[in-house]
Amino acid sequence: MRATQVMPVPIQKSYYVYILASKRNGTLYIGVTNDLDRRVRQHKEGLVPGFTKKHGVKMLVYFEEFGDIREAIARETKLKKFKREWKINLIQEKNVEWQDLAEG
Repeated sequence: MRATQVMPVPIQKSYYVYILASKRNGTLYIGVTNDLDRRVRQHKEGLVPGFTKKHGVKMLVYFEEFGDIREAIARETKLKKFKREWKINLIQEKNVEWQDLAEG
C-alpha cells in the first residue's frame, strides 16, 4: 500500500493598492504594499519619510486587494494618473464618511 502524497498548496499572497488622506477631501496619497496593516501603521507612526509624513497623510480611506503584484502596480499607476475629482468619487463610492478604515 502506498502512502498518499500531499502536494503543497501554494500560499496565495495578497497585494494592496491603498489611498491615504490627511482629512476629508484633504491631501491624498496612493501606494501599493503586500502588508496593508503594517504599511498603514508605518504611515501613522511617521516611520515613512517623505510626502505622507510631511503632509500628515495618515487616514486609510480606500483600498483594493490583488493576487498578483503586477496587477496591483498597474492599478496604482492608473489611479495616480486620474484627476483628483475622480479619486475623491472613488473613495466616496465605498467610504461616504471618509472613515479611517484602519481603525475598527
